[in-house]
Amino acid sequence: MKKTIVLLAGYPATGKSYLCNKILEKLPDFLIVSQDDMKEKLFDQYGFDNMEEKVAIENQSWEQYYEVMEEDLKNGDSIISDYPFSVKQKDKIKNLAEKYEYQVVTFRLIGDLEVLFKRSQKRDLDPKRHLSHLVSRYHKGDVLEDRSKADCLVTYDIFMDRCKNRGYGTFELGHLIEVDVTDFSKIDYPALIKELCDLVEE
Repeated sequence: MKKTIVLLAGYPATGKSYLCNKILEKLPDFLIVSQDDMKEKLFDQYGFDNMEEKVAIENQSWEQYYEVMEEDLKNGDSIISDYPFSVKQKDKIKNLAEKYEYQVVTFRLIGDLEVLFKRSQKRDLDPKRHLSHLVSRYHKGDVLEDRSKADCLVTYDIFMDRCKNRGYGTFELGHLIEVDVTDFSKIDYPALIKELCDLVEE
């Protein structure tokens, strides 16, 4: 197997976690490197009382993310990572891939932004979503019964601004596979995963 970094990129609320799980069914040796998981664990560990503290923890999670990624690459492991990647992460990941001689495959998930915003709203209001994403003050064990009252919910304008101006829909590194996820029922997941498997095989 070729040493590979798979990046599940593109707009928010495009089913990156679902695609990740489908890929791992076929390529179970890939290690997940998740900035979201790291961030949520740090939020649980330290908590925050304002946005300044929240941002500081987010920055700490990115440092941890790159450290874990580099350790895995150093060990020769193939990895998979999902995030709405942008130019902020591009050079760092590119440099690590070149340093450890890895190929990069980017799945860029795009779609109708109106549809994606509705999905994003639904996801934010789901009780399974980690509460720390939705509030400006959080400590482990906090509960908010009515999530529509959270003070950091992503509004329509914020969502559109992020999608249109942060480069989520244009990010690519290495081999690009672009997928329109407006209608999940039209996605040929087996074909996507076969394309990846062909790239990964020696």
